[in-house]
Amino acid sequence: MHKIRTINNIARKGLEKFPVDDFKVDSDISDPEAILVRSQKLSTDDLTPALRAVGRAGAGVNNIPLSACTEKGIVVFNTPGANANAVKELVMAALLISARNIVGGIDYVRNLSDIADERELNKVVEANKKNYGGQELKGKTLGVLGLGAIGSAVAEMALQMDMNVLGFDPALSVDAAWRISRRVQKMNNIQSLFAQSDIVTLHVPVLDSTRGLINGESLLQFKDGAVLLNFARDEIVDQQALGGALDGGKISQYISDFPNLSLINKAGVIATPHLGASTKEAEENCAAMVCEQILDFLLNGNIKNSVNFPDLSLERGAGYRIALVNQNVPTILGSVLTILADRNINVIDMLNKSRGDVAYNLIDIELRPESDLVVEIGKIKGVINVRVFDE
Repeated sequence: MHKIRTINNIARKGLEKFPVDDFKVDSDISDPEAILVRSQKLSTDDLTPALRAVGRAGAGVNNIPLSACTEKGIVVFNTPGANANAVKELVMAALLISARNIVGGIDYVRNLSDIADERELNKVVEANKKNYGGQELKGKTLGVLGLGAIGSAVAEMALQMDMNVLGFDPALSVDAAWRISRRVQKMNNIQSLFAQSDIVTLHVPVLDSTRGLINGESLLQFKDGAVLLNFARDEIVDQQALGGALDGGKISQYISDFPNLSLINKAGVIATPHLGASTKEAEENCAAMVCEQILDFLLNGNIKNSVNFPDLSLERGAGYRIALVNQNVPTILGSVLTILADRNINVIDMLNKSRGDVAYNLIDIELRPESDLVVEIGKIKGVINVRVFDE
């Protein structure tokens, strides 16, 4: 019986993928093989001895102790693209809000409740609507920083709104490149993106290289009066520097999905309560994707959409399977194969990949591996953990 611990509410559409006869899924399991989590922060205390996988129902993994997981051979999965449409639609709302002063207009009308006469109301509205005028997005230039699943969707949406779109992503993958329209002008550097954009929207993960990326120095590179949208992560923006840019008019508006105490009620700031992926469809998509990945990993050892291990998938055939996690150093795989040869165990199929300091191996063999074989492999210097799969 495989044991899976849930943290946060995981949509039933995902949990239903685990066969009830073979999987126990509950929030109270103390030493699970896998953890399913959304936004709650995990600590190293959650990395119990039996744990082999953490599934994040979302894209960002800054709530997971990634280095500690890798050291323990725990594979961390995420769900890139599953919530892309939900975030894209919220960014679309933010673009419209930035251009048309919709929030100000709504607040104004809400405060007219003391007018009792309909004709008087219409007269007042017509007389004051000029105070809430805006501009059209058509023809404006949108700079998209980060062209992954969400950033590329936002870029395509902006093109459909007849905006000019600039894009920059130093870590652009081949798959992401195929998704991006040729009408998106690729910038050679981030400074050019900032300098030429009327509106800049952020779609990069929180890494050492992106934390505080929008700071006092980079804000000077923006157009005067530019609009900044942040539906990526709060840590990407230096809030103190941004406050100064708002006060000085360098940034005219900051619309973010991450409320911050230093900016609440500040002129030009509109914040939503982390609504990016808060749709029924996004939650179901994320849950379904992460549960499928965890299921395949626990039953077959296959890895897809891991943030700390290489993607690796080997079709199951006859025989038995060994999954081996080890430090990415020479001779370990050779030592494993020598042990198998000494026991006259034939290897049917094998796949090996590495990522950074860790390597992952799937080895299909003809004979059922006895417990002493697993113990012997586990004693090889540099081996982190070993799992066995039946036929």
